[in-house]
Amino acid sequence: MRRGCPALACATPGLLSNGMGTITIAPPEPSAAQPAPPSGPQSPWIYRPWIDLTVGCGAWSAPLLLAGFYFANSYGRGWSVTFYFLALLSNYPHFMATVYRAYHTRNEFEKYRIYTVHVALLLALAGVVTHLWYALLPWIFTLYICWSPWHYTGQNFGLLMMFARRAGVSPTETERRALRLSFVASYILLMLSFHTGASGDALILSLGLAAKFTLPARAVLALFFVGASGWALVSLARRSSFRAILPALTLTVTQFLWFLLPAIIELVSGHEIPQTRYSSGLLAVLHSTQYLWITSYYQKKEARAAGDSHWSFSRYLVTLIAGGIALFIPGPWIVSRIFHADFAASFLTFTALVNIHHFILDGAIWKLRDSRIASLLLDGQQRSLNAVSEKQGGFLAVTGWLTGHSPAARALRIAVVALLLVWAGVDQLHFWWSSEASALPALQRAAQMNPDDSSLQVRLARAEQLAGQRDAALASMQRAAMLNPASLALQETYGRSLIEAGRNADAYAQFEKIITRWPRNADALVDYGMLAHRLGHDEEAVDNWQRAVDVDPGQANAQLYLAQVLDQQGALQAAARHYRMYLEIVAARHARNPADTGPVLAALIKVADADAAIHHTDDASKGYNAAAGFAEKAGEKTLESLALVHLADLEEKESDIRGAAQSYRQALELDRALSDPRSAASDWFNYAQFLHKQQQPERYVFACLLHAENTLENAPGDELTVIIQARKESEARLGQEAGAVRRKLDQIVEESLTLQASGQPSKK
Repeated sequence: MRRGCPALACATPGLLSNGMGTITIAPPEPSAAQPAPPSGPQSPWIYRPWIDLTVGCGAWSAPLLLAGFYFANSYGRGWSVTFYFLALLSNYPHFMATVYRAYHTRNEFEKYRIYTVHVALLLALAGVVTHLWYALLPWIFTLYICWSPWHYTGQNFGLLMMFARRAGVSPTETERRALRLSFVASYILLMLSFHTGASGDALILSLGLAAKFTLPARAVLALFFVGASGWALVSLARRSSFRAILPALTLTVTQFLWFLLPAIIELVSGHEIPQTRYSSGLLAVLHSTQYLWITSYYQKKEARAAGDSHWSFSRYLVTLIAGGIALFIPGPWIVSRIFHADFAASFLTFTALVNIHHFILDGAIWKLRDSRIASLLLDGQQRSLNAVSEKQGGFLAVTGWLTGHSPAARALRIAVVALLLVWAGVDQLHFWWSSEASALPALQRAAQMNPDDSSLQVRLARAEQLAGQRDAALASMQRAAMLNPASLALQETYGRSLIEAGRNADAYAQFEKIITRWPRNADALVDYGMLAHRLGHDEEAVDNWQRAVDVDPGQANAQLYLAQVLDQQGALQAAARHYRMYLEIVAARHARNPADTGPVLAALIKVADADAAIHHTDDASKGYNAAAGFAEKAGEKTLESLALVHLADLEEKESDIRGAAQSYRQALELDRALSDPRSAASDWFNYAQFLHKQQQPERYVFACLLHAENTLENAPGDELTVIIQARKESEARLGQEAGAVRRKLDQIVEESLTLQASGQPSKK
């Protein structure tokens, strides 16, 4: 997951949102100071038409999204670093804008005390708990990812209502409801996309909805969005001008591009857009700049209305940038460097919780029914807000001094801003170095800056592995696992690194810890069983593989390993059941894995062996022939030869001597092209036994056994011992003729194949 895209959204002017609740646009609250609504059409623009349409209404979404997808795929690292830098200029400041709005006066702070104090403290407590209990992080991160688009929706809808009312064409209740429901439908459509199938990100939980249900639902929601919003816009256009509804039209198109377009791309191309990339990438920048556009206008109007003629956008922006840095960067660095917490997990925790607080706070502070907000955003005329001015004197003493004009206060402010900017620079440099996945020196420099970063340690381990520094790579992977012991992915990766390093005993101990903590993790159970088998604990291996298939019957490797061990133990029928399950799992896969070819062929032969053992001759014959045909197509000559030899044995038992001879001949012809002396020698030995049982001339039996012995002479072992013993027995039966056979060995071997291929057995 790319670090450094702290997101996203907020409800905005025009949106009345109760957390995750219903979106409504309420009329202004009655007040003596409330301005009268505009009596007639007026300019809807906030700054200038091109700025408002491009930034405020998102007209630049289409070209930027197109460019974003291109550069993200073609220049992944550069695009990632660019966005991490843009976070300093747009994402972070847009969060600070909400904090500034709620905390910069005593009046606002007290008005929203439940959010500025109580909710903030609860979320801070959640942050502490998450740092101590990693299992909570996926829940809060999923909440953040799913809540973000809701706030995108709220902001777009709120701005649409604001522009319409500024232009004097306020939607009727029916029009407003149609627009509102269409925007909600687009959000639901996106959520269905997010929660279809399993999540590809360990930090994002998915409901795992079936595509067969969500696909038609998404199609209906897309049609509803187009129909409802189209009807409402046409209805507005009939009683106004194109210029008046242009902002509303642009915002509706923006909503389409942000929410429906990704779903359409996924449905048409089958290319899934990851939640984190979509919610915290370019869309976050578009949303943040949109928010800064409207909030800067509001703050300027509020300052002018309160009599502050010295308000400066540049000073306001510096405040937001510095404050945004303070929200996101110091926390993870302090927690990581002082308490040695995992920097990657800490950064994501801060990101998620700051966002959630931002969402809640935004939903409370931006309401058009607030008379002051309505007067500044809906009425184009400048008005005096004396009530606000009077409350400006209610600052807390410390806050008043810090924001005052004394030299000491100014020096302190400059020092704090400078420190935050330097800190941000260090963080940017750390991210730049740590994002070079294969550049070992850069990763080492990043690790020197902050070694307590699990994601960095994983990248460092990979780079060290590529550089041939295996011990260093294993040490880096071990550090990553130690930094985040609650991350299953890291613990498994470290365990597999130990396996690759040949440290089976250490890997066994590592997976024992994993199984103790995650007893129903099928992948870990499979690996743990494999390690137990390597260390000679076969009963434990079988037990773990059985637990794995109990948890997940679709575990192909567990089914295969179980079958192989049971086969070795002589439990042929029990092994066959697991072989069949393995074959069904592999056959059900949409994508074919070349690595499956060998195990699949072996499983086919084993299942046919089991059928042959219980005299299901037809099934066994079909299985051997299927295995041989599959092996021929796959170019697996060794397994094709094996299948043919097993088929020959079956045919011999069924008295199909001609067929058995033909199968043996085909297998032996294949063996000639192989560099596998053991298989070839075994096949010649079996063929000799076949000739002997069919009472063929002993010279052919002796020639085949002698050929098998010569084939295996450089590979001593039990097989060679058995072959030599059989050759001696045949030589004794043959007598003095054995010498002549030795002199013409190749010729007689060929004669034996020709004789049997003709199907004319000769008696001695």
